[in-house]
Amino acid sequence: MKLREWDELPKFMRQDEVKEYYDILKMHEGGLRLKRLTDVILAASMLLVLSPAMLLIAAAIKLDSKGPVIFRQVRVTQYGKKFYIWKFRTMVQDAERFGSQVTVSGDARLTRVGKVIRDFRIDEFPQLVNVLRGEMSFVGTRPEVVKYVKGYTKEMRATLLLPAGITSRASICYKDEGELLKDAVDVDKAYIREVLPEKMRYNLDDLRHFGYGRELMTMVDTVLAVLR
Repeated sequence: MKLREWDELPKFMRQDEVKEYYDILKMHEGGLRLKRLTDVILAASMLLVLSPAMLLIAAAIKLDSKGPVIFRQVRVTQYGKKFYIWKFRTMVQDAERFGSQVTVSGDARLTRVGKVIRDFRIDEFPQLVNVLRGEMSFVGTRPEVVKYVKGYTKEMRATLLLPAGITSRASICYKDEGELLKDAVDVDKAYIREVLPEKMRYNLDDLRHFGYGRELMTMVDTVLAVLR
């Protein structure tokens, strides 16, 4: 993985607030290449090992409720590029018509199978395909929907210097995000004003202290958090 030259970044990212983080990452291009190599090897290996289990999960989803097995949604990744994130569907068909784009604890839109696979983050398995395509990485800022990215501060745009991630320190610390938002009158507003800024504080700190070893530890911590 190689960073674009500063002048090649999208105009909305060429801000002084982003330059600080860009210069830090530029000093770690060897680590970034190693990060991409790890992503490809690990994603390909996991897809091979997990494919039988994924077929069983797909069958369970299909038998449990109407709708496609895979949920696709437009998200934003490196340099502001839009892509379709893949997940196992955990909600009723067309769930976005009936509520927020943020899932809260006890969300009535969740299916029976969906509740189980979300608890163990099994719904994220199809994102291994996104990783192989280079749209995502194992570790990085979780990809947000377009409307949330439009509300980023100039400094938050620095998180778009790298591909979006399946997990991060912010994801671990806010793994019970749905519980925090369940009593909110307006879930979207609460997420934008209260949760997103705190998650971004972690994400920006991870950019500031980027290191390959630190990313490996985040992956280990994610597994431990799920098991707990």
